[in-house]
Amino acid sequence: MPDSAIIIPSVLNGLTTGGLYALVALGLTLIYGVLHIINFAHGALLMLGLYAVYFLNVQFGLDPYAALLIVPPAMFALGYALQRGIIGRASHGRDENILLVTLGLSIIIENLSLYFFRSDTRTVDTPYSFDVVEIFGAFLPYPKVVAFVGALMTAALLWLLMSRTDLGRAIRALAKERKGAQLVGINADHVFAMSFGLGIACLGVAACLLLPSYYVNPQVGSGFVLIAFTIVVLGGMGSFVGALIGGLIIGVVEALGGLFLGESLGQIGIFLIFILVLIFRPTGLFGARA
Repeated sequence: MPDSAIIIPSVLNGLTTGGLYALVALGLTLIYGVLHIINFAHGALLMLGLYAVYFLNVQFGLDPYAALLIVPPAMFALGYALQRGIIGRASHGRDENILLVTLGLSIIIENLSLYFFRSDTRTVDTPYSFDVVEIFGAFLPYPKVVAFVGALMTAALLWLLMSRTDLGRAIRALAKERKGAQLVGINADHVFAMSFGLGIACLGVAACLLLPSYYVNPQVGSGFVLIAFTIVVLGGMGSFVGALIGGLIIGVVEALGGLFLGESLGQIGIFLIFILVLIFRPTGLFGARA
């Protein structure tokens, strides 16, 4: 059995990975909390964000972290336009239509990416890609530590926006009672689009933090979004705190699963948790019963 000298680095590594998982899941749970739909295009849009960071680096020499000034706002604009121009119009007020539209968008985006970018796996080279940071005697990759801190900061900013701004209050009002919010003058279509845009902007942040230590290809989003769905269910549908804590839990479980079962079987624990939560606590850790 591995001793603490191996387990502690694995747990810390899992926490840093879990922070990024949580960031992807935060966008997903924000969209669900307001629009009450699962965004099947989430993984495909994350992949677009990764490609945006990659080409900014290759074509203009822009550091992935510097791309935080460009990619998240661009992803927000894309999300706003998709919700206002396509998803909202095509749904005709029916949630099942939104599911089909986002699924269709996912298929279109992934296949267009495959056509234009081919199936090649691409990475970026940065001066700090292989740097390490010592924490409690464990040596962790510098990009993963930065990604973890960035994910926590993004979650804190999202919480402040939701709790301290007029937009956040409007989002929460629409999530609680749509018709009542509309009666007091809240523009539902605009707030829905803002919520979708913010959820996709989280993917832009995740892409900038992820690429220095990861790769991009047209299928890269599928694995992340599957884990993000698990995190949303574990934490509780629509719960931001649940998404953050659930992401950290899943990251640690994946790391320890890889340690004890081998890398190829490391994700068994994730989907075992998913099944157990659905059986014994379908509302998740922080979810409320309908």
